[in-house]
Amino acid sequence: MIEISNFSFQYREGATPVVQGIDLAIPDGAFVGITGAAGSGKSTLTYALNGIIPHCYPGDFYGSVVVDGLDTCDVALTDVSRLVGSVCQDVDSQFVTSVVEDEMLYGLENFGVPRDEIEGRLEQALDDMGIADLRDRTITSLSGGQKQKVAIASILALNPRVLVLDEPTAELDPASSRSVFDLLARYAREHGATVVVVEQKIALLSQYADMLVIVDEGRIRFADAPADVLAHADELKRIGVNCPRSTTLMNRLRAEGLYQGPSVRNVREAREALEEVLA
Repeated sequence: MIEISNFSFQYREGATPVVQGIDLAIPDGAFVGITGAAGSGKSTLTYALNGIIPHCYPGDFYGSVVVDGLDTCDVALTDVSRLVGSVCQDVDSQFVTSVVEDEMLYGLENFGVPRDEIEGRLEQALDDMGIADLRDRTITSLSGGQKQKVAIASILALNPRVLVLDEPTAELDPASSRSVFDLLARYAREHGATVVVVEQKIALLSQYADMLVIVDEGRIRFADAPADVLAHADELKRIGVNCPRSTTLMNRLRAEGLYQGPSVRNVREAREALEEVLA
């Protein structure tokens, strides 16, 4: 679904490339988590996936980014937007209307969704996000977390083939964060969609992602199954990515020859592994 080849980008006002030499292949239907230290280039990478780079941010673009056969440099941003649904880190900058219902209708009407489908899609997206009660609210009256959910619902209503979300749970508590990831995973399964999520919460990402991508100083340091990436917990810590303490514990036991299994992602898996070690 997504093929990134030798991609580098330097913003016009920048002195050096923000990302460089990026090679990444994302299969159709995959759930991919991207993380890294602040300023590592994660957001720039998402801008390349949804066409904001090069269409909105000027700069030096090298290599290629191809989504479902479309080279993002060769097609209009509108064409990319029909394929890729995006939720930005700053959701306030994404809203174009003042009322929740109008915000959702804006995308549906602009993309020419048949009138007899609009109400069903709108209701389904609101229900999926658990915000049906916000339908008539003004956006300025919402909390940060509610705005995040409205932004995601507006994109889900469009039924995109690819979802790209930049820190979609930044304003949410742990329970709401898990519910959003549950929804994204279910959407991917039911629609055969590809989901790419940039998130600081590596423990949450590792629970849901098929592939975990670690970005460090503009380059991809790791891109593999979560268990394989978490096996490098010490190196991840050195580059500013903190793994769950349960992961670090079991990795240390493996280094001491006391545990031979895969890296664990959470307390439950650590408890099960310890039960085997102590048996």
